[in-house]
Amino acid sequence: MVFKSLIIVMIVLAAFGGWSHYRARAHEARAEAAFPPEGQIIMVNGHPVHALVMGTGPDLVLIHGASGNTRDMTFDLAPRLAQHYRVIILDRPGLGYTPRINRTGATITQQAALLQEAAAQLGADKPIVLGHSYGGAVALAWAVTQPDHIAALVDVAGAAKPWDTGLSTYYRVLSHPVLGPLVIPLLTAFVPDSRVEEAVQEIFTPQEPPAGYMDHIGAGLTLRRDSLRANALQRANLLSEIEALHPRYAEITVPVEIVHGTADTTVGVSIHSEPLAAQVKGAHLTVLDGIGHMPHHSAPEAVIAAINRAATRAGLRPAD
Repeated sequence: MVFKSLIIVMIVLAAFGGWSHYRARAHEARAEAAFPPEGQIIMVNGHPVHALVMGTGPDLVLIHGASGNTRDMTFDLAPRLAQHYRVIILDRPGLGYTPRINRTGATITQQAALLQEAAAQLGADKPIVLGHSYGGAVALAWAVTQPDHIAALVDVAGAAKPWDTGLSTYYRVLSHPVLGPLVIPLLTAFVPDSRVEEAVQEIFTPQEPPAGYMDHIGAGLTLRRDSLRANALQRANLLSEIEALHPRYAEITVPVEIVHGTADTTVGVSIHSEPLAAQVKGAHLTVLDGIGHMPHHSAPEAVIAAINRAATRAGLRPAD
């Protein structure tokens, strides 16, 4: 009797698992049909990388943050910058339309190497590099480990220094070697895109997302199984990677511009950008009073001004 009960339970669980994966695949297909790649897929050392190029002028690479993709940058910032720069927007590995490069999440140094090669393949061997949030950590890794292939660095609310708060339960579960693969298909199958949109609104706090932003970013892309897993692993590994990298920031010799809001509760300015500015010789920190974690949307003029200063300091643009 017990054996029969176990068999029934196993059959029910298997059926539920199969149904969940079916729903997950359908959700992913809808997201990709609604939000296809914005740019081109290029092969970098045999690995696909999604890249979008627009505008003319000095080369400028934009790197998005955690859970994001190129659409965060193409909503408003990239088109505005394309009036004066040749802008290259890249999807980080595992997010958007750049596939994962490994099963462990891809370190910030590995990501920097891949994106640097992608930029060079697109003709930008020594670009200005802007990174937002997690992308800021990748941009810093680029500056430290690829010093001959960067003209200037712009860090926007970037993760730069070690912190003492623990990893959230969400990321602990999704990055877990056993629980993650079990839970992630359920999230893809049953969590609506509106939940991602609610999370995005929280990240903008105390500001609101600009009109039309939610319709542009493609929330469903974030809920794909590979993206959830890659993002969770990257987030879980980030602290140890920054602990290893941050002693080397003093090696950075290119112009560095840092932009950070005082109301950012995701990446605190006093923990990250202030000590970064003190460590890097010649770094210029712009602190935005009352601005949250998304300055490139909430205070775009300040971010554009920082890019222009970086370009001028690098000798790529005349002084205003």
